[in-house]
Amino acid sequence: MMHSLVCRGEYCSFFIDSCLKMSGLTELFVSLPQIYNKKSMSYNLLKGKRGIVFGALNEQSIAWKVAEKAVEEGAVITLSNTPVAVRMGEVSALAEKLNCEVIPADATSVEDLENVFKRSMEVLGGKIDFVLHSIGMSPNVRKKRTYDDLDYDMLNKTLDISAVSFHKMIQSAKKLNAINEYGSIVALSYVAAQRTFYGYNDMADAKALLESIARSFGYIYGREHHVRINTISQSPTMTTAGSGVKGMDKLFDFANRMSPLGNASADECADYCIVMFSDLTRKVTMQNLFHDGGFSSVGMSLRAMATYEKGLDEYKDENGNIIYG
Repeated sequence: MMHSLVCRGEYCSFFIDSCLKMSGLTELFVSLPQIYNKKSMSYNLLKGKRGIVFGALNEQSIAWKVAEKAVEEGAVITLSNTPVAVRMGEVSALAEKLNCEVIPADATSVEDLENVFKRSMEVLGGKIDFVLHSIGMSPNVRKKRTYDDLDYDMLNKTLDISAVSFHKMIQSAKKLNAINEYGSIVALSYVAAQRTFYGYNDMADAKALLESIARSFGYIYGREHHVRINTISQSPTMTTAGSGVKGMDKLFDFANRMSPLGNASADECADYCIVMFSDLTRKVTMQNLFHDGGFSSVGMSLRAMATYEKGLDEYKDENGNIIYG
């Protein structure tokens, strides 16, 4: 009874504290705050675990929120981002807040990634239990190149930064035997890996490759060391990177209207990542897990049909031909 009350919120916690004082049992339950943290709603899901979070840039970043929640849940972590992001971004402030070390690294460099794992094990005092890959960038998107007019050197950079870096990261960890048994590796993806979204461009190809790497390496790493590898397919999220996608504001609104539960926020995505890092999901691996309020399973809603019926005149050229984009 007491445990169920503790999980309900501050009022129940206050009620319990009052009862304990009246009954003279306060000292007996001095460990109560360890079970329930009134301020942060922490459940100690990652108590004693060590982790690495790649990609925290600013407070809008999903990786930033994952780092905060991981520490709230009892983990010790290191942070990693590009040297430029470390110099120009706000990650140092996050590191100071969480009392953790920032290890600059180019995620496309195997040497840099190996250093991240070696240094993290040294700083944290042992093997790693969880890793977040939250890295993605497309020069073609930044330069507003359309998918039928890609610069192939830029495409290679997109794939290397946004997907192949995931393979390099996992391979480096495996060769260094850096991750504990039943450790968890998670990368962030998007439904454009399976479906076409105007404006998402070559990032869709990168996300498809990212998810494939999780399956292919997930089998090997799981079989040999019981390490889990999954991707989380998140709702459109207004991060610094996401905001660079053409028409992101419209895509965000469309997904929010189409999703039965609405878009999942960055904070909610961070909560999901924490669960995937925890021992509650020890047998989940090689999966692409949709975290999008149901969007990925919706075909056509009544609201969307009503909007469609208003016509497509706005998207026709002067000759009456539909512009598909």
